[in-house]
Amino acid sequence: MAKRVYFAFDYEDVSDFRANVVRNHNFVGGVQKAGYFDSSIWEEAKKKTDLALKRMINAELENTSVTAVLIGSGTWARRWVRYEIMQSIARGNVLIGIHINSIPDKNRATKALGPDPFVNLGLQLSADGRQAKPTEWNGQSWQWYSDLEPFAIPQKPETERNKHLNLSQWYPTYDWVAGSGYENFYDWIL
Repeated sequence: MAKRVYFAFDYEDVSDFRANVVRNHNFVGGVQKAGYFDSSIWEEAKKKTDLALKRMINAELENTSVTAVLIGSGTWARRWVRYEIMQSIARGNVLIGIHINSIPDKNRATKALGPDPFVNLGLQLSADGRQAKPTEWNGQSWQWYSDLEPFAIPQKPETERNKHLNLSQWYPTYDWVAGSGYENFYDWIL
């Protein structure tokens, strides 16, 4: 059965064509061949208020079960990508990161891998392991993430309770080229 995937990315990577390589990689044969539906939003959001943007992202995340974060050079610094990541966790989506800077751009150039946004985002877990308060690294210390309130999560094991952990401890990242994303994407989102 096909998964409904939400793609979170920096729009700079659309203009370089890297994001579209991943988003459209297997659609020649349609959704059944691809094994997933693309449920993403585009840059029309720049004209919206913060509340309208959150509503738009939340609506697009509705009925998705997977969020794939396409990691370019500036992805980690984008406020709304961070929101998409945290809201995806709150919804219970499968969450993966995919480095895309190794994909040649429209000029056939590649870049060094961008910073992993999962390293700069975290969760403070409650003592019973059933609630998470989102956090983000500000360059010097962890601070409460202001765009989303604490949310319920499936109970975490005792070893993780009442602790702060960054997202990279739970969510995998892959490199599209080195990890043969064209062949392995469907396995990554299972």
